[in-house]
Amino acid sequence: MSDFSKLEPRSVWKAFCELNSVPRPSKREDKVQKFALEIGNSLNLPTEKDEVGNIKITKPASNDMTGATPIVVQAHLDMVCQKNDGTNHDWYEDPISMFVDDGWVKANGTTLGADNGIGVAFAVALLRAKDLSHPPLEVLFTSDEETGMTGALGLKKGWVQGKYLLNIDTEDDTELTIGCAGGIDVSSFLELERRDAPVENPEIFEIRLSGLSGGHSGMDIHLGLGNANVLLARVLREIEKSACALLVDFDGGNLRNAIPREASATIVMGESHSDLLLDSIKSVRDELSSELKVTDPNFILECKKKVSKGLVPKVLNGVQQERIISAIAGCPVGILRMSPEVKGLVQTSNNVARVSIGREKAEILCLTRSSSESEKMDCANRIAGNLNMAGFKTSFSGSYPGWEPAPSGYLADLMENTYRELFNENPNVNACHAGLECGIIGERCPGMEMISFGPNIRGAHSPDEKVEIKSVNKSWIYFVEVLKRLQ
Repeated sequence: MSDFSKLEPRSVWKAFCELNSVPRPSKREDKVQKFALEIGNSLNLPTEKDEVGNIKITKPASNDMTGATPIVVQAHLDMVCQKNDGTNHDWYEDPISMFVDDGWVKANGTTLGADNGIGVAFAVALLRAKDLSHPPLEVLFTSDEETGMTGALGLKKGWVQGKYLLNIDTEDDTELTIGCAGGIDVSSFLELERRDAPVENPEIFEIRLSGLSGGHSGMDIHLGLGNANVLLARVLREIEKSACALLVDFDGGNLRNAIPREASATIVMGESHSDLLLDSIKSVRDELSSELKVTDPNFILECKKKVSKGLVPKVLNGVQQERIISAIAGCPVGILRMSPEVKGLVQTSNNVARVSIGREKAEILCLTRSSSESEKMDCANRIAGNLNMAGFKTSFSGSYPGWEPAPSGYLADLMENTYRELFNENPNVNACHAGLECGIIGERCPGMEMISFGPNIRGAHSPDEKVEIKSVNKSWIYFVEVLKRLQ
């Protein structure tokens, strides 16, 4: 492991290393919540935990800012848990293994947790600091942001009282985020009908699609990255036509807010069609490699024969198989509409995040995002309509609102001017297509002005995640100066 004690700012990197020694997968946050509570209690600061796992630590203003308006500094405690094949990592027990590579901090084969661990580290460093000027502080650590926005949705009105909120969850140090997309989970299930494989001399093959870049299903959706679930459905559709493939199972993707990087399927077919299968696989592999050569240069499509030992698994009913594959391949995916008002901003998108076809049921999970509430629901209903025609039963859950941009205001003006003075350039004041908690918090704290910012993070929600060292220092300098100027 690299020596992080020499990185600046030392207080932030110390806190980040401590945090990454504590397991913190979404919905299993007991250990990291204990960590946060111990921070507050060790500093003899008022520390509270609410019913949904949010933690609030209150710190009085520095002596020179006792008359300033109270503010909230906010970050979420949980992280996205993704790892490469072959990486041995227990998300409930093991610390994140980190290293420094050419000015960036990375993790060994897993997500790094800089999203939103760096935000947590900033807040911890601020709580511990004895020499910084700052207004009265409420540090708010929210729970389960990545898989449900549970903490923000469960935040009780009046629990935090600050007038201004600094959300440290944006992933580009030139940006000040003043708006974000809302989202809704679309979940579809289907009871399966199985049969004996109606072929002579059946053979079993595993088809595996891997090597895709993956990434954040909001922040990276504009990059046109390959979606493993939709691509594998496309592969299956081609070999279904040419080689009479019979589907046994399908397993792809993991979390709703991560673009799926890998997917696999098991098929059965007659021995006489094996050559047709291999030809079809080669043809579609060549097509996809050409299409993905820029966005996903490490794309791999493999087909391997499996030893059956005389046991041939039951396959899907033929009509059901055709409908399921067509439904997955036909699901809206990626960008559905760009914002007509904000140049370069994705307005509406969908991520076909998880596909599972097991022995008894099939499951398709999507995350639909939009800064337009009506478009969000329209897209969700379109997905439901597509899947329902294939026999699925579809439900909606976890809906949360977007955060409507408000470019003029005290906080936005102060942070924009401070950035300009410190770095001699204009910040990029914008909205993002991610699901920041600000929209939800804004509903529970009417009138609160909010800004999201943070250091450069790349590859969030994938094992390629990394955070830039000099950018962390730049963002901390900016953070400290903003705190000093707030009145």
